[in-house]
Amino acid sequence: MASENTAPQTILIRGIEIPVENKLVNQASLKFFVDNPRVYSVLRAEGKDPTQEDIQARLQDLEHVKELVQDIRINKGLIEPLIVKSGSLEVFEGNSRLAAYRMLASTDPVKWGLVKCTLLPADIDESLVFALLGQFHIKGKKDWAPYEQAGFLYRRYHKHNEDPQALAREIGISAKAVSHLVSVYEFMMDHGENDVNRWSYYDEYIKSNKIKKARQQHPQLDDLIVKKIRDEEIERAVDIREQLSVICNSQRALTRLVSGTSTFSKAYESAVSSGGEDTNLGTVKRFRNWLTRPQVEDKLIAAEGSIRKNAIYELRKIADRTKHLLKKMEQ
Repeated sequence: MASENTAPQTILIRGIEIPVENKLVNQASLKFFVDNPRVYSVLRAEGKDPTQEDIQARLQDLEHVKELVQDIRINKGLIEPLIVKSGSLEVFEGNSRLAAYRMLASTDPVKWGLVKCTLLPADIDESLVFALLGQFHIKGKKDWAPYEQAGFLYRRYHKHNEDPQALAREIGISAKAVSHLVSVYEFMMDHGENDVNRWSYYDEYIKSNKIKKARQQHPQLDDLIVKKIRDEEIERAVDIREQLSVICNSQRALTRLVSGTSTFSKAYESAVSSGGEDTNLGTVKRFRNWLTRPQVEDKLIAAEGSIRKNAIYELRKIADRTKHLLKKMEQ
């Protein structure tokens, strides 16, 4: 009987075939990868290099890790192997799964002693490792939170000198989106902001062109807004978009806010009363401007079948609602 030729196993990263070995490894010998974006974001607030015990303790408190424990128990093991670097035995991909596996091993070390792993070469270039993580978690299953994605891209940009265009091609998002994520993360780093739950506040702050102009005029605005977010004077991320942008439209209200003579809420009230644009008013204006565009009118008139029928229905509903609002507002 002729013997079969088994091709060596490989994994493709950035067009390079990397040789790998699939095998069972003692879970106790594995190490969490400290630079993994999920591990990094969970422990960054501590301000120190975490130990392996620190990482296990923090990860096992996360809800998704507790859910993984149940999934692994039901499946009697891992469906997807951990991706591990030979030699150091660092787990590049699957740190949450390792934490869950160790929770099971703490009650039955024999049953859960060995874990499925895909071993990468010991000398693999670090930039290829991060490229692999980006393929998994930004372009692939996208299970990293925006803060984790941004931290990953920030380190790729600064540590590996990858430009936004190259990162955009690598992970399948626009260069503009890459630059924005890096900018928000950099802003948080520069202002000592360690609370990952405040990401959305700074996301709104950095993306607004109105706020950007105000920041250029008043450099002290950054520190002021960070303080107001931390003190919970700005209660919601949406208040950055819906209220701070209105304040920035009123020079008087903005000056009073920056000088400290107005609270955030008082500055917003002042901006609205002095002609600053309320969010609801802005939405109405944008809808009117959109609806009066010649190309929109042409497309609606040319619509056929169910699209035409549904458009007529929606426009009638809008007209009825508009009449109702006008009647109430003009009373």
